Amino acid sequence: MFIKVLIAEDIDFNNIAVVQVLEELAVSKIDYTKYCDDALTKIKKAYLDQEPYQLLITDLSFKADYRVNKLDSGEELIAAVKHLYPEIKVIAFSIENKSFLIKSLFEKLDINAFVMKGRNSIPELKKAILNTFQNDEKYISPELNHILQNKTVQEIDNYDLELIKYLSIGVSQESMEAKFKEVGINPSSKSTIEKRITKLKIYFNANNPTHLVAIAKDLGLV
Repeated sequence: MFIKVLIAEDIDFNNIAVVQVLEELAVSKIDYTKYCDDALTKIKKAYLDQEPYQLLITDLSFKADYRVNKLDSGEELIAAVKHLYPEIKVIAFSIENKSFLIKSLFEKLDINAFVMKGRNSIPELKKAILNTFQNDEKYISPELNHILQNKTVQEIDNYDLELIKYLSIGVSQESMEAKFKEVGINPSSKSTIEKRITKLKIYFNANNPTHLVAIAKDLGLV
């Protein structure tokens, strides 16, 4: 079993539950922090002391308070940790259910497990920790299994995401060409934009750009 684990979680109740699971699994060294910046600092220090953490369990959302932080979310923390120490195992423990975000955590940040907070989250977290320790197979809460099998996210590129983002903040299809030229997004021609929006509407079975944005928000694309 893991010897040294760090928990990044800003809600005490959840933190206590995670500690209890780790104690049941006989993890000998358990540390925790309520801030992503502090978590990264602890991880860096542990490496300098030649006593590195083997596992990071982190929430994704952290409530802002009086502190000014460089890292404001669990996603940013995971990215920073994986950049410096790719060998650290990571479990995301969150109420988040947006498919695009969750899938990107696995595919872009190479997390080992995602456990959704809920009624069965504690036994699922225990399974995730055991699975992460025993093998390299990814673990995801059963109710979210479809996310890793859904190819939708893979077929949407950054250009599509930018297009949906600007639609979501009120830029009309007619004004998109000027906006893309203003911000330096290419191609920016009216015909290309129209074709992409038509493709996206067909792909997501959306009736119009407003409906498209609503679907994209449900998927966590914006």
